[in-house]
Amino acid sequence: MSAERFGPHAARATAPTNAFEQGADIAKVQEWLGHANVSTTRVYDYCKTRAEDSPVFKVSY
Repeated sequence: MSAERFGPHAARATAPTNAFEQGADIAKVQEWLGHANVSTTRVYDYCKTRAEDSPVFKVSY
């Protein structure tokens, strides 16, 4: 990607993608990006991390 085409949207898309590649938790990335719904965050997750696997989404009774 050329420098002329690298703008705010590309930077915002690159950050979560890199976070997922480094093993970031999807719930933390969702919170970081301010997404109300995890499905919005999944757009950036090319490894297809499952929210159900996140320790943040686990509930103990």
